[in-house]
Amino acid sequence: MIMNYKQQFKGKKITVMGLGLLGRGLGYTKFLAECGVDLIVTDLKTKEQLATSVKALSKFKNIKFVLGEHRLEDFKDRDMIVKAAGVPFDSIYITEAKKNNIPVEMDVSLFAKCAPEVIIVGVTGTRGKSMTTTLSYEILKANEKLLKKNVYAGGNLRGVATLPLLKKVKPGDILVCELDSWQLQGFGEAKLSPHISMFTSFMPDHMNYYKDSMEKYFEDKANIFKYQNKNDILIIRPGMKEFIKSTDAKGKLIVVDTKETEKWKFKVPGIHHRENMACAVEVAKQFNIPLPKIKKVIESFKDLEGRLQLLKTYKGVKIYNDNNATTPEATFAGIEALKSDKKNIILICGGSDKKLPLDKFIKAVNEHCKAVITIPGTGTDKLDNLILNSIKEKDINRAVKEAVRLVKKGDIILFSPSFASFGTFNNEYERNDLFMKIIKKLK
Repeated sequence: MIMNYKQQFKGKKITVMGLGLLGRGLGYTKFLAECGVDLIVTDLKTKEQLATSVKALSKFKNIKFVLGEHRLEDFKDRDMIVKAAGVPFDSIYITEAKKNNIPVEMDVSLFAKCAPEVIIVGVTGTRGKSMTTTLSYEILKANEKLLKKNVYAGGNLRGVATLPLLKKVKPGDILVCELDSWQLQGFGEAKLSPHISMFTSFMPDHMNYYKDSMEKYFEDKANIFKYQNKNDILIIRPGMKEFIKSTDAKGKLIVVDTKETEKWKFKVPGIHHRENMACAVEVAKQFNIPLPKIKKVIESFKDLEGRLQLLKTYKGVKIYNDNNATTPEATFAGIEALKSDKKNIILICGGSDKKLPLDKFIKAVNEHCKAVITIPGTGTDKLDNLILNSIKEKDINRAVKEAVRLVKKGDIILFSPSFASFGTFNNEYERNDLFMKIIKKLK
């Protein structure tokens, strides 16, 4: 346990900007409340919308809720602001805090500042973060006795708050964390980078947030290696060589190669996931874990929820859940992984537009998909007249029924939305859970 962590927060006046429903905001808010912080929790969602999160914090008398709005006054006369992911660049509230010289922190980077003796393994990339993080964590976790260190997972993993790990970690322990571009804003503010960093891929995403600027998007992502030193390590997939040169890396740059592991049995399809696996293998090697022990974990790994997950084989039809493919490029990768000589893929896709290119996606869909069933959204509307054999349905339930009606033995149903979940769902996990529930009921 990191000593005196409570003293770092006790009596401080902190505003938490963004409580949310995913559990991460709830986790670090509860932790701060337990440390005796004078808390203001503010969120644009209403008390009714945040009912489950608010209820979980109801016992704390040191929390004041300001919901359904943000107020400038809550960003003055405070010791710290802890902001959630996705707060706009030009937020007048964050500007107000900085004008008043109030530090603005984020969950994982604040943990890193409070626990400098913990070894941080960070993973970013437009696609591949979760798979690489999970594989890295599972290999290291399975070898804790050999490492003589405790291994923890944090960052963007579903429902996980990192700051509360201060109650558990000891100097020398390892934290493996998934870091999106927003969490890496916190690392940029703190001028910190993980000791071992992985950058899996870089392609257009979140352009609605970054206002079509790939430069701004990369700038946030680059914080994962920007502040490393000569003793640190940056691991990249081969496709990242065009974005990151050896001169960019402050420490040792490693470009992974899948040849060493090409004969290993790995159940998740796709060369991109093979490369993600190779990144995890390279991390394990940095901790001197023997290759047979690494291989054992990799070959026993089944899949990861929402990432080309083989959910069920139904009457000779394989059903894949690729819910976390929230970009056209991600769905393209899924189709490439599953395609065959026959057009045997029935794709279910659709959602909210993120202002991303569609060309590769459209070409792959028309070449390899037997049919495409769409669910509503502003992104879906862009597909009109571009996709052959397209069928519109009003929700996921109807889309699955239509897919089941169309399939024949040997076909594949691929749920790969290609777009964001906004507008129809609270978040992508709600969409994921609904699809899994529907498929579970198939008899």
